[in-house]
Amino acid sequence: MNRRTLLIGAGTLLAAGTGLSAWRRAAGSMADYEAYSAQLRAAMTSDIADVIRYAVLAANSHNTQPWRFRVTGEAIDILPDFARRTPVVDPDDHHLFVSLGCAATNLATAASASGRPGEIAVLPDASGVRYAFASGQPRPEPLLAAIAKRQSTRADYDGRTVPAADLAKLQAAGAEPGVNLVVVTARAEMAKIGDLVIAGNSAQMANPAFMRELEQWVRFNPRSVMEMGDGLFSAASGNPSLPTALGRIAFDHVISAASENDRYARQIASSAGLAIFIGDEATSAHWIKVGQACQRFALEATRLGLKLAFINQPIEVASLRPELARLIGTAKRPDLVLRFGYGPTLPYAPRRPASQVLRS
Repeated sequence: MNRRTLLIGAGTLLAAGTGLSAWRRAAGSMADYEAYSAQLRAAMTSDIADVIRYAVLAANSHNTQPWRFRVTGEAIDILPDFARRTPVVDPDDHHLFVSLGCAATNLATAASASGRPGEIAVLPDASGVRYAFASGQPRPEPLLAAIAKRQSTRADYDGRTVPAADLAKLQAAGAEPGVNLVVVTARAEMAKIGDLVIAGNSAQMANPAFMRELEQWVRFNPRSVMEMGDGLFSAASGNPSLPTALGRIAFDHVISAASENDRYARQIASSAGLAIFIGDEATSAHWIKVGQACQRFALEATRLGLKLAFINQPIEVASLRPELARLIGTAKRPDLVLRFGYGPTLPYAPRRPASQVLRS
């Protein structure tokens, strides 16, 4: 569930010699993007398509949105879309099934608020998730408003400590049978985990296949991100918009492991804490449950005014998992690493409309 960034100076370096009007035509307008983003996150109605619109605002790896929704009678299934796999960073589809669990939490929250109370269950063959519901009265859902506000905020935070009472609320929100949540706030322990993040980032950036896969999902400007409706929007990391051709040049020639490692070290040091999720088993059914727990944690954090971002390099580089497990005191495979704290709101990531993810 990682997000990668481009160097902030790339726009200035590559804009020289390019006409401003031509640049704007190629890149599109942030004002147009903000209007597009506001529509995606507008208040929900009771329509089933609107419920699914809220479901797809869930966290997911590389913002590939690897899901399909199927509405049948009084059930909504969330099924994997394997055409949106990321086989280099996620060879066993771990992140894909975690993403389905994240969407399931959003779906259940939005459906209950729309008058469709029900229960989430992993399908018998663990091929997806089913939300079976009945007709009822709309229910107040404390986390509903947080769905539209949650984002992966890949920026420096302000270092403030989270009150103990709020940490307890985060722990409660992340509780899920079959999933363990470890919250780390001690600076020394955070630094050790940060060292693993940096080691993982260095390994990934030295892997040409990883970098090619990542580049496929980066969207460098408002025009391309609105056309595609998916991917990692560079502006959502505080970076300038670039015409796609120039963005690819920046990606290939400006980004470096050293600069990215410095960024990760600074961002982790600015965070209030880290959250690590561990499923009882390394199976798709448990990965879905990890996603459910993570999304509830993220929504509660958002409700409390906190920001979050994934730093999953020690998960994605398999050789680093045992050391991460040792640091947090588990013999099981860790599944997700999040940092959290108080920070700015950046432009939101795009999403595809419900009409593109619904199947009959």
